Amino acid sequence: MNYLDFEKPLAEIEGKAEELRAMARREEGMDVEDQAAALDKKAADMLRDLYKDLTPWRKCQIARHPDRPHCRDYIEALFTEYTPLAGDRNFADDHAVMGGLARFDDKPVVVIGHEKGHDTKTRIERNFGMARPEGYRKAVRLMDLADRFNLPVISLVDTPGAYPGKGAEERGQSEAIARSTEKCLQIGVPLISIIIGEGGSGGAVAFATADKLAMLEHSIYSVISPEGCASILWKDAEKMREAAEALRLTAQDLNSLGVCDHIIGEPLGGAQRDKPATIEAVGKAISALLADIGSPAREEVIANRRRKFLDLGSKGLAA
Repeated sequence: MNYLDFEKPLAEIEGKAEELRAMARREEGMDVEDQAAALDKKAADMLRDLYKDLTPWRKCQIARHPDRPHCRDYIEALFTEYTPLAGDRNFADDHAVMGGLARFDDKPVVVIGHEKGHDTKTRIERNFGMARPEGYRKAVRLMDLADRFNLPVISLVDTPGAYPGKGAEERGQSEAIARSTEKCLQIGVPLISIIIGEGGSGGAVAFATADKLAMLEHSIYSVISPEGCASILWKDAEKMREAAEALRLTAQDLNSLGVCDHIIGEPLGGAQRDKPATIEAVGKAISALLADIGSPAREEVIANRRRKFLDLGSKGLAA
């Protein structure tokens, strides 16, 4: 288990309980269960207190936790007959973006998502979930395919943002993001987007301009990272806590603003503490959101989606 900075006291208690049990396994006859159980209770109480009133910065840390379930985990658990499709038919295949044809609840869909990787090798291969232009162009190709065959699109968003490297800029990073966002608005099939971790900048918007946007309880969605915002506003990346407060990037804030349509609850301690339960909750949310959209005519789907985004912020303007 990887512990976050604010979880260090919890790590000590859980570590002591595990040490006691390890000693009992080594030395026959040693009874430590009462002591270990007391430590377990103390740890459970501390975990409840730590997660009772999380600050936006702590939610950022949880959203970035390396042990959270990733796109591949959700696809393997929730989708059947997954057939990956590779490449943008122009330059290359971007491994930070995975997607293809699949079945969800035994109905054909197209699924697209950012994949960060789970260890050093796969994180480098997946570029830590930061897509290049060819990743967004692959997404456009998949959305075109979904539109042609009348298949719902499900996107799983988990990215710090689009890759800012020189090669990506030379190949038209901003144009590729804009085209992907535009394609989200153009397709005449239902589009459901789930923020499963980080929803960073235009790299997330390019997949999340959807009919229905759901966020996991401790996920974040923002135009810029707190560190990037702090560097611009205060010339000091260490002011990321203040930036996280100001950005209103939590699921709860975005739900109150009308950006997020549905918040998916996480197990106590975050998705990383119970991956199967989190994945199951996401599956139920996708089913409910697809049912909520129904099967309207193509023109109605497009009109409703455009109206949703044109109406964003209207409550604030009225106030």
